[in-house]
This record gives sequence, structure tokens and C-alpha cells, in this order.
Amino acid sequence: MITAREARSATVPPREEWPELPPHTEAGALLTDVVLATFRLNARLMEAAQGMAAEGGLTAAWWQVLGGILDQPRTVSEIGRRMGVTRQGVLRVADLLVERGLAEYRPNPAHRRANLLACTEAGYWAIRQISLAQRPFADRIGAELGADELRSALTTMRRFIGVLEADQRNDD
Repeated sequence: MITAREARSATVPPREEWPELPPHTEAGALLTDVVLATFRLNARLMEAAQGMAAEGGLTAAWWQVLGGILDQPRTVSEIGRRMGVTRQGVLRVADLLVERGLAEYRPNPAHRRANLLACTEAGYWAIRQISLAQRPFADRIGAELGADELRSALTTMRRFIGVLEADQRNDD
């Protein structure tokens, strides 16, 4: 019997030689369903975000990065950690935001080489334009689900993120 790691690096054997999958536990099967539903939810949210971001002349990715610096300037790495995206992905978007005058790099007194990304007035204005579409959207969808259901979902999502991050640290 070959391991999963060996299977990834090997040529594809005939199906009759494939390893049997272990049975799912109930929790494992439910987690798989949650992951698939999350993929679908993410797709719907990204569609909505793209439409709202366009109101401010942004993309959803630009909106996400600007959202990471609305309260204070941060390094690209800090934004990535806060938003759950790679530093390289944030850097690519940050450079575009700076190029378009929506953000600016500032010296970082705590670290000479890691500049801070800060929102400009043009960036804040773009976010205000988006917020004019986002607030009614959030209120409409939020009313359909209700505060209690959303609070419960948020608690579960935060716990889920914590468990995944701890598991990932254990794999490293």
C-alpha cells in the first residue's frame, strides 16, 4: 500500500491499485460539507464584494488591503496576517494602490526596511463610496439571517480559524 505522499510524487497507477480511503467520522463528513459550503459562500461573497468595490473604483482585493489600513498604517506582512493572505499578494496589491494614489508608503520607525502602508484621502474616499453600497447590503442580508444566527456563525468561524491555525502550526 502506498502512502498519500508517495501517491503525489508517483505516476498515476491504475484505479484498482489506488489506496482505499479510510471511512469518515461523522465530524469529518460534516467538516467536509462545511468546507464545500464555505467555498460556495466565498464565491457568492466575492461576487458581491466585486460589485460593491466597483462603486469605489476598486477591486475586491484592493478593498481588502485598504481595509487592513483604515484604522492605522501597517506593514505589508501585518496586513497579510490580519487579512489571512500572503505577504506577496498584499505587496502586489499595495504597490498598485500606491501607484494609483489610494495608499502611500511611509517610513517605519520600528523597522527600517519594512515600510508602513497608509491610506490616502483618495483611498478613504473610495472606501466611503463602497460603504454607501455595503451598508444597505449588510443590513439586508443581515436582516434575513438575524443577529443571533450571525453571532453564532461568527463565534463558530473564529473557533474554526483558531483550530486550523493551531493545526497548521503543528504541521510546521
